[in-house]
Amino acid sequence: MNGIRFAAIIALVQMFIFSCRNEEKIARGEGLIEVNGGKIWYRVQGDGNRTPILMLHGGPGHPSHYLNPLAALRSEWPVITFDQLGCGRSDRISDTSLMTVANYSSHINELVNHLKLEEFYLYGHSWGTMLGVDYYLKYGDKVKALILASPCIDAERWVKDADVLISTLPDSVQRTLRNNMKGIQQDSTKLQAAVNTYLNNFYTRRHPISADLDSANSNMGYNVYQYMWGDYEFFASGTLKNYDRTGELNQIKVPTLYTVGEFDESQPATVKYYQSLTPNSKLRLIPDAGHMTMHDNPDENVKVISEFLNEIER
Repeated sequence: MNGIRFAAIIALVQMFIFSCRNEEKIARGEGLIEVNGGKIWYRVQGDGNRTPILMLHGGPGHPSHYLNPLAALRSEWPVITFDQLGCGRSDRISDTSLMTVANYSSHINELVNHLKLEEFYLYGHSWGTMLGVDYYLKYGDKVKALILASPCIDAERWVKDADVLISTLPDSVQRTLRNNMKGIQQDSTKLQAAVNTYLNNFYTRRHPISADLDSANSNMGYNVYQYMWGDYEFFASGTLKNYDRTGELNQIKVPTLYTVGEFDESQPATVKYYQSLTPNSKLRLIPDAGHMTMHDNPDENVKVISEFLNEIER
């Protein structure tokens, strides 16, 4: 019994030493680092000294302002956000050779090295899950767990799901959106109204939108989004249109949490399929939320992530 108690004390001391070491290495505040193509902005915030969470925003090109509600996690875990190259507070770019998954993955690695992270949780939302999975597969030795929120792991499947969602909208909206995807010119006012109908049902359901989401929209790198994805959420015409990592999900060796909104354009049934392909993973549905779960139901979103991380650390 005494031996067991001694071992427990040693383990607690080691955990304390590690947490102190972690605290010393990760300086809170904002900064810029040089990466291939320019400088990227990052922020480390929070009072917690547990394993930090590194967050990857969506888009591509939709900066991290909209992830601010998830900073509520900072009371226990340091929260690291950054704006990917080409948007937000990072340098803007026009060179399309920089707009690749491989280049953006290398930027994450440079940030990890700059912050001297020994290990971290990796959170990705939307396009951030594409980036997160690719990063993990290439550089993942320091990733303690993955959180894949409203994921797009297969672009072709995403478009097929979007077509199903479009089928639930009024006939006039369906015609306008589908004609536009076929290249048939549409009245600009009607087209914008149809796009807004789609977005209000499956992207952001809570209105008015928050200041954080408004800031993200205002500082978006549209040229990056259009080149890599396309003009609209529901149709991929850019370089990511053939992206598919479903065949590599079985290579994920760390605990993984999938989250998805109840009315998400990332369809819950599809996310359940991804989860079934991923070892040691689980799925949590965020009720009353579209794609922007952290905007539509922030409290539940934070709770789900917190429960997952606490379960790992227990």
